[in-house]
Amino acid sequence: MISFKYLALSAMIGAVLAFTAACGAGNGATNGSEGNTDQAGEENKQLQGEVKIDGSSTVFPIMEAVVEEFGMEQPGVKVSVASSGTGGGFKAFIAGSTDLSNASRPIKDEEKQKLEEAGIDFSEFKLANDGLSIVVNNENDWVDHLTVDELKKMWVEDGQVKKWSDIREGWPDEEIKFYSPGTDSGTYDYFNEVILEDTPIVEKATLSEDDNILVQGVTGDKNAIGYFGFAYYVENKDALKIVPIDGGNGPVEPTHETVESGEYAPLSRPLFTYVKNESLKNEEVYEFIKYTIENAAVLAEDVGYVKLKDEEYEKALETLEALK
Repeated sequence: MISFKYLALSAMIGAVLAFTAACGAGNGATNGSEGNTDQAGEENKQLQGEVKIDGSSTVFPIMEAVVEEFGMEQPGVKVSVASSGTGGGFKAFIAGSTDLSNASRPIKDEEKQKLEEAGIDFSEFKLANDGLSIVVNNENDWVDHLTVDELKKMWVEDGQVKKWSDIREGWPDEEIKFYSPGTDSGTYDYFNEVILEDTPIVEKATLSEDDNILVQGVTGDKNAIGYFGFAYYVENKDALKIVPIDGGNGPVEPTHETVESGEYAPLSRPLFTYVKNESLKNEEVYEFIKYTIENAAVLAEDVGYVKLKDEEYEKALETLEALK
């Protein structure tokens, strides 16, 4: 018969051996994965702080998507995004109240000068391409396309009430209702440059920095016409009719393919964000703009814009790294 004393001794030896084996395995695992653990810890580092952004309503859908995705990875960083228009965003940027400024046009020389006077160094990052979209009401069954000259004739103020029949013979003898981004908008600036050519816009146009108001205006009036970024058309395409534009080589509709190729001319354009170099010293700002560049291709396409070539994003990341 096995004694109680022997059983107790065997149990104690077994426990010691099990403990030793567990320690050995634990030490082996720690030594083997020490580098990976440190690396993972660095990659998953949770940040704190705030990132302030303002600017283009056209770029807003991209940045809104970035903020949502970034927030799931870095919930401790508060990112605020306003959309007061490209011009309004640059005013806030010059005043020093934002870290990033979104723009649907390149920064103007006078804005650069004001930033220089304020002692603010900045960097430009291109995020995606856009096709500025001309839209009419879904019930409009007469407009099949417009030429650049017809657009100018339609939108330039000449002291006369504009009717559809003034633009092309056979069109209705009805007054055109105009919906345009506001004068602080980069979309307005771009349209002014390539279509209006710096002449006054029609006085009766309804101007708004909120593209959703423009969408509502066009969908609510059979005789309305408006313009805004491609993403807002994509979002509301069931309620709007897109107008192909003839830039000299026949009518072309804005699509991902025609915007990327430049065939949709002259209304294809780049979209930007500008970052204050001083703000990049804050880790949360640096990581946010890095995340933006790394994910801009996918998120721009998700909201309806056109991604850049991979090498353009790679170059942007190299520029960012050099600024750190």
